[in-house]
Order: sequence, then C-alpha cells, then structure tokens
Amino acid sequence: MFPSFGKLSHKIVSLLAVLFIVALAAIGMTLYLSWQLEGVAAAINDSGSLRMRAYRLAHLMAGARQPASPAAPLAAEIDGFDRVLADLQRGDPARPLALPRGEEVRQQLDAVAVTWRQTLRPLAVDFGAANEVRRTELLTAFGQQLAPSVDRINDLVLAMERSYTQNSSLLRQVQMGLVVLSILGTAILLQVLLGWVFGPLNSLRAGMRRMSDKDLAVRLPVSRADELGDLADGFNRMAERIQVAYGTLEERVEAETRSLALRNRELGILYEITAFLGEPAPVDTLCAGFLARLRSSLGADAGAVRLYEQGSGKLYVVTQEGLSADFMAAEMALNCGDCLCGDLIEGGSPVTFDTRRPPPGMKLFTCVREGFATASAFTIRYDRDPIGVFNLYFRTPHPVSEQETNLLETLGRHLGVAVENQRLRAREKDLAVSEERNLLAQELHDSIAQGLAFMNMQVQLLQDSLRRANLDEALQTAGLLREGVQESYDDVRELLVHFRTRMHQVDLDSAIVAALEKFEGQTGIATEFDRQGAGVPLEPEDEVQVMHIVQESLSNVRKHARASRVRVTLRRSLRGAEIDVEDDGGGFDPVNEPNVRSDSHVGLKIMRERAHRIGGECQIISEPGRGSRVHLVLPRKTVQV
Repeated sequence: MFPSFGKLSHKIVSLLAVLFIVALAAIGMTLYLSWQLEGVAAAINDSGSLRMRAYRLAHLMAGARQPASPAAPLAAEIDGFDRVLADLQRGDPARPLALPRGEEVRQQLDAVAVTWRQTLRPLAVDFGAANEVRRTELLTAFGQQLAPSVDRINDLVLAMERSYTQNSSLLRQVQMGLVVLSILGTAILLQVLLGWVFGPLNSLRAGMRRMSDKDLAVRLPVSRADELGDLADGFNRMAERIQVAYGTLEERVEAETRSLALRNRELGILYEITAFLGEPAPVDTLCAGFLARLRSSLGADAGAVRLYEQGSGKLYVVTQEGLSADFMAAEMALNCGDCLCGDLIEGGSPVTFDTRRPPPGMKLFTCVREGFATASAFTIRYDRDPIGVFNLYFRTPHPVSEQETNLLETLGRHLGVAVENQRLRAREKDLAVSEERNLLAQELHDSIAQGLAFMNMQVQLLQDSLRRANLDEALQTAGLLREGVQESYDDVRELLVHFRTRMHQVDLDSAIVAALEKFEGQTGIATEFDRQGAGVPLEPEDEVQVMHIVQESLSNVRKHARASRVRVTLRRSLRGAEIDVEDDGGGFDPVNEPNVRSDSHVGLKIMRERAHRIGGECQIISEPGRGSRVHLVLPRKTVQV
C-alpha cells in the first residue's frame, strides 16, 4: 500500500501524505456536491418562478383587453421569462445556478423552452399589438396552451427535485464515507505508530531498564533498517563495549595503579636526588651521593660517574661503586671515541644494551668481561653541553623503559647543574682570594714597603754618620729610624686589624661605632657618627667592603690629615646608601697633588677598587686647609631585598 522507504521518517511522511490526499479528495468531493446542490436549488427556484410568470402573463393579458392598455408590463414580463429560461439553459456560476446533470432534466427544459418560444411567447407578443377582438382570441388561445405549458414546467421542477434528492443522498454517503475514512485513518495511524515507533521505543526502554539493573548481557532485536533500528544497533554496540569494559575494569585499574606507582616512584627518586644535589658539597661528594641514591633506587649492581676534562679530552672516573680493580685500571681515564661512553661526549645518544649483543660503537668490552648482563650510559649535561657521563650496570638482564630513560636524562641534567655550580663557587672563591691578595700586596707596597725603603736609606745615612764620627747627625738619623720603625709597626697592626675584620656586630652601624671608638682611643682624635634615614640592610659582603673603606679612610686621616675631629655620616634611602668620612685636617689638592694622581698613593686606589667590587663609587673631595671628605655611594641594586 505504501512505498518501501528505509527511513522511518520517510515511512511516516508517506503515510501521512496518503491520508492527507484521501481526506483532501473526500472533502473536495463534498464541497463539489454542496456547490452542485446549491446550484440545483437555485435552478428549482427559477424553474418554479416560470409557472408564476406564465400565470402573471395570463393575468396581464386578461386585464389588458382594451387596445389603449399599456403594453410595457407585458413586455417586461416576457423579457423576464426569456431571461430566466436563458439562465436555466446556460447556468450561472456566480449565483451559483446549474441544472442537475441528467438527460431527463435537459429534455424537460428543452420541452419547456420549445413550448414557450413556439406557443406562449408568440401569443403574448401578438397580444400586445392586437385590437380588442384579436386580443380576446389571443387570450383564449393563450389560456388553452397555459395548462399544458405549466404541466411541462411542473415536470421540469419535479425532475430537478428528484436529481436534488439523489445528490443530497450522495452527499450524505460521501460524508459518512469521510467519517469512516477518518476513523479508519486514525486506526491505521495508531497501528503504524505502535508498530513502527512505540514498540521499538518500549523495547529500548526495557533494555535500558535491564542495563541499569546491571544486566549487561541485554541486546535489542534489530529487525528494521530505519532510525530506530540504527538506535537499537547502537544500543547493542554500546552494551557490548560496556560489558567488555566492565569485564576488564579490574585489569585496567590494576594497570593504572601500577602506572601511578611507577610515576610516584620516579617522582620520589627525582625529588630525593635533586634535594641532595641542591646542598652545597664538593664535586666528589655530589657525584658519590648521586650514584649511591641512583643505584639504591633502580637496583643497579654497579655504577660510575665520569667527568670530562676538556684540556686532555678524557673522561675521568670521579666515583664508582661495585666495579673491580681491573675495570678501574682499564677505564679510569677514557679517551673520547674509545668506547660508547666517550661517544656520548661527542654527541651520541644515551644507550642501554645487552652485553651479549653489544652495539657497534663498543670497543673495549670491559663491562662484558666484568660479567654484567646490561649496561647503560647517560650524559651529564650543563646548558646543553656534555660535561660527563654516568653508568649503571646490572648483572641480570634489566631493560630500561622509556620513562626511566627520560628520568635518567633529567637527573643527568640536574647533576650537571650541581657540578657546574660547585665549580663556579670554587672559581668565585679563587677569584675573591686573588683579589684580596692583590689588595694585600698593594697595601703592603704602599705602607710597609715604602716605610722599609725609607728606613733603609736612614740606615745608610746612619752608617755614613758613624764613619765620620758625627754623633749629632747619627742621633738625628737614629730618631728618624725609630719613627719609621714605629710607623711601620702601626701600619702592620692596622693591616692585621683590617684583614681580621669580621661583621660580628648585628649591623653596619654597630661596626662603624666600634671602629670609631678604637680609632679615638688609639689616636686621641675626636670622632662623631651620624645616622640619617632608614633602609634595607646591606648584604654581608658589601658591609665588609664598606668597613674596609671606612677603616682605610681613618688610617689616611691618622697618617696624613693632622686633624682634630673626624665625622662619619651614614645615609639610607630607597635609592641606596651613602657614607661620608670627613676630617678637619690640612686637606690637599686632589687634582695637582702628585701622589694623589699616582695609582700608587696610599689607600686611595684600594678604596676605589673595593667600591667598584660592590657596585659603588668612591670619591675623594678635599681642598688645602679645609680638610678632606671620602664620599661612598652604593646604588639600590646592591641593597639586599
């Protein structure tokens, strides 16, 4: 009955389209029959009016026997009869007016028309133009033909009424058929929906209920190739996957648990080793601790850490565990390119291999003779540059996973950073010692060496005076020698104080106060300390250098200024710190004084170098007869945050 479409939507649309077309046809037929009945009713009415018009003509003719009677009403009635008869013959859709379909009605109408045109109408027309005698004759003739004509009109009306009755009966039958069709269509639609939609949906709902009750073996019948069939098939596939997933859930949970435990173990190893490498320790201690923790975590039987010496181009074993004396004798110092470990320095990749099937780059075979089943080598890197290699050896086969390889490479980078940091600290200490030695040499040269040179000259003058037996000159020279010895002694004590200076005080202010008290007690020169502003404390190293500059300034005051008062001012602000050491001594000309312009002048060059080391600037401001001022500026960048 219906087209065989695959999709449920196509089926439902097709069914609804057929039902719509049938209903539309039935409704159209009822409308057509109703229109026909309305037209027949109008035709019956007009046909009935023909009888009235025939009698009216007879009445007008009977009342108009005199020749002088007006003919206009009679002519109007004749025209009206013609018009109604013509409408019946032609029909009028606008009213509507239409004869019933049937040969009987058409024959009756033709008979009425013939009677009218051939009998009644000629008599009525002649009656209007005839004299009184003639009118009487015509009226008599008209009266004789009137009864048969009206009978024919009655026959026409009866025929139309019979047709109207038949059409009314047909309309009722069609309406009853439409009611039956509505009931039947509704029943068909309900049956189709029950079979095509509600049935599969109920089956799907029952399957979902069973699945919610953990019946994972439920499957729906797939008997239709439509949307609901696809839905049932999808439900079956989903149920199958859920059943499979539920069946392997414990295995997957166990696998994820193992994976999580492995990740936690790797994170624990990484945290333990990086925490150890973050502690300050010598390179040998770092490498030994790194190797011990790595062996313990991965269960390696032996291991070694080798560092690369760029000058010799060799890898030296810094620390090892579990390796024999023969192994160490063979690989204590390894040339790059001799074996796989040396290849890593030249750009090779980390390697883990079975010693029974060694890779092509292996040349020494020391680990094979040692009896290891698995050997590995990983690069120690610093800033992408290889600085060494570490090895792990296993006596039983021990494949290294990709995760462990990534972990070992990361640990190699951490070890490289720790080793390089220790080297940088060592270089920094050596540089600091070297700089301090240079300052010591300069101070010794500028103070004690010059004093000894002066005393050497005085000794020669003393010897000359004694040869000439000039006692007064000899005594004078001896006094100068004594003053030189005392000055050298004071310089030595002052240098010892400088080099033993430590910031035992809680801050720079206390250290300056203590230095001024000691200076005043030794020299008798009055001192004053002025604090201005507030700020963040200086770094300890900066405070040490500031104290050296202050002490050197005080030493110059003692030696050269001939002052009676010294004032030290410390100003702190957000921009940094400033220190001034002022005296009221004789002063000097910083521009034209030869000793000042010379780099060998006592203390001045050293003070500038110390200020430069901590990022500051030291200026000497003086005028003859107006004292001197040492001005030290430390910018904010040198202040500890």
